[in-house]
Amino acid sequence: MRSTVGLPLHRLIAALAGPIGRLTRPVMLAMAPMLLLAALTLGGNLGVALVLLALPLTVASAVGRPILTREGTRDPLTGLGDRAALTAELDRILGRSGGPPRSVAAMVLEIDGFKQIEQRHDRVAIEWLLRIVGERLQDGLRDGDTLARLDGACFGLALSSRHQPDLETAIQLGQRLQAAVADPIPVEGLQIHVTVSLGFALALRLVRPDGADLVQAATLALIEAQRGGSNSIRCYSEAMRHRVSLRHDLADEVAAALDRGDVVAHFQPQISLRSGRLTGVEALARWHHPERGLIPPGEFLPVMEQAGLMGRLGEVMVQDGLNALRLWDAAGLDVPHVAINFSQAELADPRLVDRLAWELDRFDLRPDRLAIEVLETVVAKRVEDVVVRNLSGLSGLGCRLDLDDFGTGHAAITSIRQFSIQRIKIDRSFVTRIDNDAEQQKMVSAILTMADRLGIETLAEGVETEAERDMLHRLGCDHGQGFGIGRPMPRLETEAWIRAIPPSCPEEPSCRAV
Repeated sequence: MRSTVGLPLHRLIAALAGPIGRLTRPVMLAMAPMLLLAALTLGGNLGVALVLLALPLTVASAVGRPILTREGTRDPLTGLGDRAALTAELDRILGRSGGPPRSVAAMVLEIDGFKQIEQRHDRVAIEWLLRIVGERLQDGLRDGDTLARLDGACFGLALSSRHQPDLETAIQLGQRLQAAVADPIPVEGLQIHVTVSLGFALALRLVRPDGADLVQAATLALIEAQRGGSNSIRCYSEAMRHRVSLRHDLADEVAAALDRGDVVAHFQPQISLRSGRLTGVEALARWHHPERGLIPPGEFLPVMEQAGLMGRLGEVMVQDGLNALRLWDAAGLDVPHVAINFSQAELADPRLVDRLAWELDRFDLRPDRLAIEVLETVVAKRVEDVVVRNLSGLSGLGCRLDLDDFGTGHAAITSIRQFSIQRIKIDRSFVTRIDNDAEQQKMVSAILTMADRLGIETLAEGVETEAERDMLHRLGCDHGQGFGIGRPMPRLETEAWIRAIPPSCPEEPSCRAV
């Protein structure tokens, strides 16, 4: 729908909603004639009709719901209070509650994937979306709860002491707010599906907190929620603060660790499920901390990503992987190729193809000895032209392309063919307990049939047991990888593992890798 002067309806409403939302109720009424004149100029009769509808609704919304009105503490975009107003409201509730603050809580919410949304739409559309999300969150509140916009796509909430918030009621409210924003939002002719992750903090879990302490604790819980994926909820605990503190310490150390060589590649074997022969290895990053020992990848990889060091990590993995192949070749060991994961940020490097070509030449290795593992979500989205060019360039160079975590990203068959994918890696979620789950067997069988018709090899990730391995072989899967076959190991341990494989292995499932 468009206005009578050709202005898109959502832009017209955005233009009118800001001025109206920022006014107090008495000023709204006093300014009504001016607003009607502005509406007539911007949108003709339709604009006037919109103001006549919006004005009483906005005035009504100011009655019976807490509105933060302290001078200078209102968000100019949404008309909600800002961070200072939220902390002041929490301080007021804490002071009113008296004694142990058992009935006070704060919540912080953020739109998932907001940076990607910002990249696809202009400023007016983004402001419209933020207003709509703010309105939906406001509609999902209980009487007495207070909403504020903190910054960007982040909102804060002071939970009223009259509702006696505890863990269960806070989770229920969080789920209700997530449901309130779930309906698609029309923006520039598109339907945007918004999800929010949130964290909350109960005052009783902190020692003599003030409003700022509660907001900070809820923000820490939000960070933990975001680590769990979209639409997640977490409650603050002191253990959480300790984990966040450790991650901050890691962030200060990670660049130096890369320079010192503390982050190295470990290698996990990939075998033929038919013969047990080694068909490749995957290089996986491991950090050997001088004081904490081996740090799990789940802890340091997000830190590296936030620090913008994934490109540097990729260089280390490539160099370690190609160097291992060269040393194994010199030792007379048959390791067909090394597979290395590349993030979307690395694939967006315009120098990637030339850099890998130079590295392969430096180590005197054929390009097909290097397998590039690409997440299915990257191929499915294909959001950047440089990523598409790099994948095509790597395929043209002669490198193998493996599609990682297949079954989780909705990649189209046309995308698989376009990028000359040579092997798909079936996600571990389809492999776990496949020997006992008929539905899992049907799903994997369908994937294998598709791959067979397309002439693409298959590898099952996360093979943990002999029974899973046998079932995958019977279904026709080509390769397997997982702790049930071999754990990620340093280069010398991997070499010993390879030497332990029988030198002559018949093409039958009874012959097993060690």
